[in-house]
Amino acid sequence: MLALLAAMQLAAGPLQDSLPRMSLAEALDRAARLDPNYVSATRQIADAEWGRRAALTAFVVPSITARLNSTWYSNATFNIGTGEPASRIVDARLEGRLNLFAGLSKFNELTRSSAELERARASQLEARFQTALLTESDYYDVIAQRELTRVASERVGRADEQLAVARARVISGAAVQTDSLQLLLEVTEARVALLRQEAQLKVTQYQLARRVGAPGPVNAMDADTLPAPPLPISENNAILEAVSESPQVVAARQSQRAAEADVRSARGAYLPSVDLFGQLTAFDDTFFPTATSRSSIGISVSLPIWNDAQREIVLSRATTLREVARAFRTDLELAVRRDVVQAYEAYEAARAAADLASQSVIVARENLRVQEQRYRAGATTIIDLLTAQVSLSEADAGLVQARYATRLALSGLEAILGRRLF
Repeated sequence: MLALLAAMQLAAGPLQDSLPRMSLAEALDRAARLDPNYVSATRQIADAEWGRRAALTAFVVPSITARLNSTWYSNATFNIGTGEPASRIVDARLEGRLNLFAGLSKFNELTRSSAELERARASQLEARFQTALLTESDYYDVIAQRELTRVASERVGRADEQLAVARARVISGAAVQTDSLQLLLEVTEARVALLRQEAQLKVTQYQLARRVGAPGPVNAMDADTLPAPPLPISENNAILEAVSESPQVVAARQSQRAAEADVRSARGAYLPSVDLFGQLTAFDDTFFPTATSRSSIGISVSLPIWNDAQREIVLSRATTLREVARAFRTDLELAVRRDVVQAYEAYEAARAAADLASQSVIVARENLRVQEQRYRAGATTIIDLLTAQVSLSEADAGLVQARYATRLALSGLEAILGRRLF
């Protein structure tokens, strides 16, 4: 069984080394092009820009309609184009209409479209950092699982080495046979843990491949092991910045602004509407009509009086949406404060934990060295040696997890603020 486990371990090592490695910058770039939420947010900017262009052109560009009619009658009727009765009448019309006043609806629509554009841009920034957060999480997970695989492999190596020492001491009579049996059990458990860790590593590599659109597993570049630096911004300043400039808050603020513009537009429906219109019409009995043409220009004023409470319904719905948008913005600003504190404290805690974990690794490694020497000299038991080996493996794993938590907390804080801190 041990020979089979060793063969599987040797086969897995070269396979991992042959996988393509991708840098974090490349992973972020590829993930942004593939993430459906980011693609959707990008397209919403294009839609919002067209809405704003339409609101601007509505001030000076009239709506224009061209129409061509060809009508056949069962009995001859008077044709205004030819001045004679005809069974077929052809007319072409070119109509233009420019709204001069409609309860300031144009200005409200311009405000609403501008707010929608700013909201779309903020949503795109939020989607970009959310995509980056998910990508960095998968990317660092690969690094963490690879480091944990290294820790598991080192545990196997130490167990194999100690098993050889124990067997030699048993043969020489310096130790009982249960020492070698205890270490044989440790070797077996270490190899099983290594196999499980390699399986977990493979899963994370496929998850990273999915994130970046690769057909097969992808490996991450080695990350630096330098201590995490202190954040370049204080917690209070981070809270103030998030409340004022966080993409989530900006998007919510612009949604409220758009909702308020909709309320003003709904109220404007109670005011009269003034339109400037013009029309050019040509008549004939053949295509294209050129026999007679007529042109007209005028101003129309309409005052809505009652339309079965449709204006009241629209105003009520717009007011409801505005109140919901206002409540959502207030709640989001409070939630962002909590999220900033959570991410900030998580980074500081993980940073401190990484420092302590690095010291624990040094202590555990020295303790194992002492226990190995004492066991070789017959001054300690096999239980103390196994305990020291397990403690070193746990300390190594704790250091890996602390480093992973530090990077993940930093990515979360950057996603809230909408900018890179380093």
